[in-house]
Amino acid sequence: MNIKKSALQVLLGLAALALSAAALAQSAASADAAPAPAPASATGQGTEYSEKGADTCLGCHDEESATFSTAALFKSKHAQRGSARAPFGPGGLQCEACHGPGARHSAKGSKKTLTTNSFKKDSFLPVQVRNQACLSCHEGFSRSGWHSGAHDRNGLACTDCHKVHAERDAVLTKSTEQDICLGCHSKQRAEFQKASTHPVKNGRMGCSDCHNQHGTSNPAMLVKPTLNQTCYSCHAEKRGPVLWEHAPVAEDCSLCHAAHGSVRPALLTKTPPLLCQQCHTTASHPAIARTGASLPGGTAAGSSAFLLAGSCTNCHSQVHGSNHPSGAKLMR
Repeated sequence: MNIKKSALQVLLGLAALALSAAALAQSAASADAAPAPAPASATGQGTEYSEKGADTCLGCHDEESATFSTAALFKSKHAQRGSARAPFGPGGLQCEACHGPGARHSAKGSKKTLTTNSFKKDSFLPVQVRNQACLSCHEGFSRSGWHSGAHDRNGLACTDCHKVHAERDAVLTKSTEQDICLGCHSKQRAEFQKASTHPVKNGRMGCSDCHNQHGTSNPAMLVKPTLNQTCYSCHAEKRGPVLWEHAPVAEDCSLCHAAHGSVRPALLTKTPPLLCQQCHTTASHPAIARTGASLPGGTAAGSSAFLLAGSCTNCHSQVHGSNHPSGAKLMR
């Protein structure tokens, strides 16, 4: 009798242990299980990608929608199927490579504008997050200084200048680049309408020939470390060294020239002799203080023909420096 009672107690103990182990296992499984999926109406980007990739997107964003055009997207570099770097290339995530995981966005009843990176100005995502989608691929080279540039400091988004769903991005074409840049830089737009300018408005030169719009530690985001080095990229004949040097030429081109435009010939900041007399003394011939009354036929006794045409440069023609042994006065 005692043996049967002991055996029964042992069996009951084992059963209790088995039930405890099962409860612990179930508790651990519940803790490790993935959280329940958020309802489709939840806001914010999800972590799951759409089932069919771009085909899911094109179910709504078709040719009849305002956000898509076959002539735009599938003729752009982003949609090149043979490029390993393109979102639509082998192994690429297609639309979701830029816009982020789209399962929540494509779910029925979701709050569409609050679930994906639309790259629009009214997006719920901050500029830094929107730009990171671009910079994750387009990094290095001319974009390595983006975070030190004025455009990033002023909260500019990549899509404020670039059009991704376009066959040809206007800002990447020299003849149309100015339209994008001058849309914000209104002062420079006005200067390019003056009589003497660089040939930007003619499409022969672009803003990016002098400025690195993606950021740099150089002044005014110039492509070269200094203004003079940037100018010498085209005006190599002014570089020197020369035997007789004109000090302002070696110091700063903008002391005499206005880079974006001027009402005077050769983009000069002032008309000679006033320009020259900013530095040269008014004592004796080298820089007699002249006015309009000194022109031939004027009422002043000191009227002079030297004020006509190029004024000082009628004689001192080598203002950028001279290599002539007798060119100390920059006359030859």
